Amino acid sequence: MDKIRDGLAPLRKVPALWWQVGLLAAAILVPIPLGDYYRSVLWRTALYIILGLSLNIIVGYAGMFQLGHAAFYALGAYTAAILNLYLGVPLLLSLPLSIIIPGLFAYIITRPILHLRGDYLCIVTIAFGEVVRLVLVNNLFGITGGANGLSSIDRPELFGLVLRAPIYHYYVVLFFLVLTIFAMRRLEHSRLGRAWMYVREDQVAAEAMGIDTTHAKLLAFVLGSSWAGLAGWLYAGKLTVISPDLSKFLESVIMFCIVVLGGTGSIPGAFVGTLGMVTLPELFRPLKAWRDAWVGVSMVVMMVLRPEGLWPSRRVQMEIRGEKEEALAAPVNPAG
Repeated sequence: MDKIRDGLAPLRKVPALWWQVGLLAAAILVPIPLGDYYRSVLWRTALYIILGLSLNIIVGYAGMFQLGHAAFYALGAYTAAILNLYLGVPLLLSLPLSIIIPGLFAYIITRPILHLRGDYLCIVTIAFGEVVRLVLVNNLFGITGGANGLSSIDRPELFGLVLRAPIYHYYVVLFFLVLTIFAMRRLEHSRLGRAWMYVREDQVAAEAMGIDTTHAKLLAFVLGSSWAGLAGWLYAGKLTVISPDLSKFLESVIMFCIVVLGGTGSIPGAFVGTLGMVTLPELFRPLKAWRDAWVGVSMVVMMVLRPEGLWPSRRVQMEIRGEKEEALAAPVNPAG
């Protein structure tokens, strides 16, 4: 182990900017020699990284349980599809509303329930996800297409170029992924980001220090849900077909696992989590049928061996390890 650390020591001296530029250059060049299938896999990977980062605002930064995130993902996709199919709005112009509508629903749904914590809040988010799925399946107002969903959505058009080839969609999602990472880094080190972390660590202490915890948690839900709506818009633009399956519970579980397994509160953790939960099952098709079992087994193993995730943020890692050390150091009362 010491030899590995010594071997990696020179890499730690490389400036972070060089790593960022190198990774961006690799992301731009990698799909060029690949076929359309592998380009689509890369597109799907980038899409779920965005979803993981959006959920990370709620789970990782603010410390709240959210297992209905796929509902806001579906709302973004359906908003784009309905505007395009029924009102003739070009897909690119539907982007703002695909972000605003999920954020608005997040505000309406979560504002009355923010006093709930832990499992109770989690149960409410699960219920909301199921309500959205059932509304879509039952063809609300005759515009959601029922169980068959909506099809024949126009592809996005940019400067007169209709984006049809998978490589075009990959570069579009890559642009939004880079934008998302930049925004997350700014949020993480902003006053609001620090407020979220205080709320996650100790809500009572945060309130005592003058932080409006209700406002902070509400902003986390709204921003995270709006970003999920952006991912839904990207999905509708590439596949041109959407269905209520976008909001099913398993999708929310996969997003949650991306955050928890990769590392809560960590941007690189979203990459690692997506690689394990989305990319590898897609590349190794026989494993995809076993993904449900893989989700359960991996969650149990990670909670026992590495509860902070594979690549956690330093702050979360210190919190969890500190709790472990305190538990081990606590005296045992023989009398119970």
